[in-house]
Amino acid sequence: MNSLMSVSPIDTKKWYLIDAKGKTLGRLASIIATIISGRHKSTYVPNINCGDNVVVINVELVKISGKKSTQKVYRRHSGRPGSLKTETFEELQQRIPERILEKAVKGMLPKGTLGRDMYRNLKVYKGGNHPHVAQNPEVLI
Repeated sequence: MNSLMSVSPIDTKKWYLIDAKGKTLGRLASIIATIISGRHKSTYVPNINCGDNVVVINVELVKISGKKSTQKVYRRHSGRPGSLKTETFEELQQRIPERILEKAVKGMLPKGTLGRDMYRNLKVYKGGNHPHVAQNPEVLI
């Protein structure tokens, strides 16, 4: 029997807590994507969801550089003709700041069912409170 088959990814899941206050968006998203996909582990297998869970707090205080706050545009479409909605980084940060980090991390994960399964391991919250205290998340950054 293969030694990788005996390692259960569910048994080795850990919880990490990341405070996004003052962190750069892209650098933070790449760290989170690495942890969620499990690439930081020695038991990493590309076709298995062996990553850990990540809780991110204070996401409204994430930083970006340059003129991206006014020039970066987020688009969404309902599928109906003429229903393309666009908003800048500033507008989306005022309305739903969690969506900015979620979209950045989701774009760094694999596309398909495995990526969607990995994406469920990310929990993003505005403010310093989160409901995952019982999991005893380890402070990462």
